[in-house]
Amino acid sequence: MAFIADTLSRIKPSPTIAVTNKAAELRAAGKDVIGLGAGEPDFDTIDYVKEAAIKAINDGQTKYTAVDGTPELKDAICAKFKRENGLDYARENISVNCGGKHTIYNAFIATLNPGDEVIIPAPYWVSYPDMVLLAGGTPVFVEASIDTGFKITAEQLEAAITENTKWVMLNSPSNPSGAAYSYDEMKSLTDVILRHPHVWVLADDIYEHIIYDGFEFHTPAAVEPKLQGRTLTMNGMAKAYAMTGWRIGYAGGPVGLINAMRKVQSQSTSNPCSISQAASIAALNGPQEYIKERGAEFQKRRDMVVAMVNDVPGLTCPTPEGAFYVYPSCAGLIGKKTPEGKVIETDLDVSTYLLESVGVAVVHGEAFGLSPHFRISYATSEDVRIEACGRIKKACEALI
Repeated sequence: MAFIADTLSRIKPSPTIAVTNKAAELRAAGKDVIGLGAGEPDFDTIDYVKEAAIKAINDGQTKYTAVDGTPELKDAICAKFKRENGLDYARENISVNCGGKHTIYNAFIATLNPGDEVIIPAPYWVSYPDMVLLAGGTPVFVEASIDTGFKITAEQLEAAITENTKWVMLNSPSNPSGAAYSYDEMKSLTDVILRHPHVWVLADDIYEHIIYDGFEFHTPAAVEPKLQGRTLTMNGMAKAYAMTGWRIGYAGGPVGLINAMRKVQSQSTSNPCSISQAASIAALNGPQEYIKERGAEFQKRRDMVVAMVNDVPGLTCPTPEGAFYVYPSCAGLIGKKTPEGKVIETDLDVSTYLLESVGVAVVHGEAFGLSPHFRISYATSEDVRIEACGRIKKACEALI
């Protein structure tokens, strides 16, 4: 259609949202479908955060705020960065946005020119490359295979950097694999980046608090303080605080970058929701113990799902360090036939077969840049997890 901008031809709709919507449509049509594609906790937002939002409404905090966040919320974010990450930021170093995705989008729009490259380890969150493309940049993929625990090495990163590299995306723990970098693993990467002064780091720490087995989280700017001046450390309220619908993301970074992101936001969304900002202040400044309790529950879920998926013929499921996903290899299913005689050739064929044969919706690995795999979200109830994994096993056992 000639009316639509050429820019949109470079990108595709979010596959994870598409899978979730497809599952909802099938359920609405009366189909028995279990959706394992959603990337959000099934816990509710805790009561004291809701109460802070209600109070903000009753107090009349319903007007525009500063474009990139209220001073009070920026102070709470600065305190969080200091308390949890050992990073010193002032208000002018903080950007508050309409979700973590918005934070990353603003950063790319504010910094990328045609020809600029962004290094993205694969598997990756589905939106990274498309946001780079929308901003006029070029995504450069570095494969982090199952053999390396879905983590890239310093040697791979060094080989990928060129004179055109502007950003390196580092998402730990990762969506979709749940892989997380230890201190030594992260230090090996920051050592490489330190040697290339033109390269910046965009650290997506959104799953920071969903970690298992005593794993210690490390963000790049804390591992290598010399990089803080060219690192944007992104986080948000969605995952740890079960506030996905409240749409608050934030980041700490150098003043020049934060000012540029503010300029972008001033001409797009303007300020995030004032009520959501008030709720986020309460969340960041309030009791934090329940986050660890929920993390312990997620770990039990992880252990159950990893065991059940590894019991499925043709699937191999590593044990992730964090997040609430598993990313099993389905290489053992490629080349097999469905009971109807269709040959399974790709992980898209696997996900389609699971949806059509047993009503389980997963996201195929091609969407995340690494095949043959698929992603399962275990942010669901125990009954749903057991039923879904049982159906997956039944479907795979039926392949010839």
